[in-house]
Amino acid sequence: MKKLLISASVCLLSVAASAQDSQWYLHDKTDGTAGISVDRTYRELLKDRKPTPVLVAVIDGGIDTTHEDLRRVLWVNPKEIPGNGKDDDRNGYVDDIHGWNFIGGKDGRNVSYETAEVTRLYAQLKPKYEGKDRKALKPDQQKEYDLYQKTKAEVEKNQAQYKAQYRGINQFYTQYTTAVSMLKQALNVTKLDTTTLRRAADTLTSATLKRPALGILQVLRQQNAADADALMGELEKYNEQLKGRAEYNYNPDFDSRSIVGDNPDDLNQRDYGNADIMGPRADHGTHVAGIIAADRTNNLGIQGIADAVQIMGVRAVPDGDERDKDVANAIRYAVDNGAQIINMSFGKDYSPQRKVVEDAERYALSKGVLLIHAAGNDGKDIDTAANYPAPRFMDGSAIPNVITVGASAEPNTNDLVASFSNYGKQNVDVFAPGKDIYSTVPGSKYENNSGTSMASPVVAGVAAVLKSYFPKLTYADIKRIILQSATPYKTKVRKPESNDTVEFASLSKTGGIVNLYEAVKLALAQEGAANKGK
Repeated sequence: MKKLLISASVCLLSVAASAQDSQWYLHDKTDGTAGISVDRTYRELLKDRKPTPVLVAVIDGGIDTTHEDLRRVLWVNPKEIPGNGKDDDRNGYVDDIHGWNFIGGKDGRNVSYETAEVTRLYAQLKPKYEGKDRKALKPDQQKEYDLYQKTKAEVEKNQAQYKAQYRGINQFYTQYTTAVSMLKQALNVTKLDTTTLRRAADTLTSATLKRPALGILQVLRQQNAADADALMGELEKYNEQLKGRAEYNYNPDFDSRSIVGDNPDDLNQRDYGNADIMGPRADHGTHVAGIIAADRTNNLGIQGIADAVQIMGVRAVPDGDERDKDVANAIRYAVDNGAQIINMSFGKDYSPQRKVVEDAERYALSKGVLLIHAAGNDGKDIDTAANYPAPRFMDGSAIPNVITVGASAEPNTNDLVASFSNYGKQNVDVFAPGKDIYSTVPGSKYENNSGTSMASPVVAGVAAVLKSYFPKLTYADIKRIILQSATPYKTKVRKPESNDTVEFASLSKTGGIVNLYEAVKLALAQEGAANKGK
């Protein structure tokens, strides 16, 4: 289950000077900032080279296929005729023009909310062990009974916690929106910014209006926001997130799988889903896709990292925990349909069908496909804490074609590591910008968001640039170049979820942050050495 993140920086959407200024992560690294040097790379190293198109699959919650900055870069299945209701390419999926949706039904309905994996485990074990005495069970049953007790406690604790938080934020959201609406009407304005609110607080004589003006002004200052409407939008999103946690994710009686119509326990089943890769909640996946590949040629919105890329959308991640079966099928679909790189900005704490995911990862490995995975947003050490899909196989060996990515921030100070990011000297390969990342969201709009979900597509974008400008590179070459060229930082930072001060270098294998300029420079040097040796 992804940790909830509400970033005040999202509210800067309405006051950003320009999209390019907002994309700090594209800029060159300096002594004070940790950008990845995208602009400089194109300007200095790639200006005389021609790229070849690269196909990147985004396994996520959905992509807005109508977005102004993504339409041109979407993968189009060349063997499928749009909208004819037939499986023209005979790959098992009807009308999969831009990808496939494994959490939708054949009738066109889609899963939006889903339970957490721990909730599904609890619901599965409850009929077997509710009211049972552990001492009366056989030894082989006692281990499963202990899991039942653990999942029961976790589900009940989370459900109670999120219900309480939802009640509180929902009440505040209602009061806030009422106050904003009332003040707009009274002041005859369409926008409440800090200047308007200060003026109102100084001149209003009615306590009924003065109090809410002062209250909203105080909230905006606390959140470092300048616009009451932008903050209202963030509160609405956060309110919906909490509602999802309280009413669906940790509700053992909730079951959305009937929408899909498959047998969720049949791990070999692949003929389910629909062609709607957008789905009902495409914010996350659209943001991820934009980081990788937003159109660099249309002078609109933002610029993606890779300039010769096609994006395949594979919907498998609901608002809740993704199912192992869907993840495995999503990986296989992407590989079978030509994806060379797969971005996976999702994760969870339990993986009851872990083997089926690992089998799919081995399949991707056999086809030379690189998988980029977000490390997670729980501020924990995943060398010791569970996080799935795991960076290692069940036998303990590292998965060769996976890069696991933590999230860094812009300033090269003690805030260099994002406070929410997971880390691990053994299991996190590298860090990448993941805080205050400006990218595409549905409706041809743009927002700042934060998470390792944003850091992973930064690395996927770098991998796509390497593959497109150096097409002979294998997945192993690309992974090696990305890790070897990462910029090491010995900056003293606050360890996530801790008051401890550590070196940034201690939080990952490389101790560094990905850098496109250094990666391309290394690729050029190795290409030159190889050509010289011929």
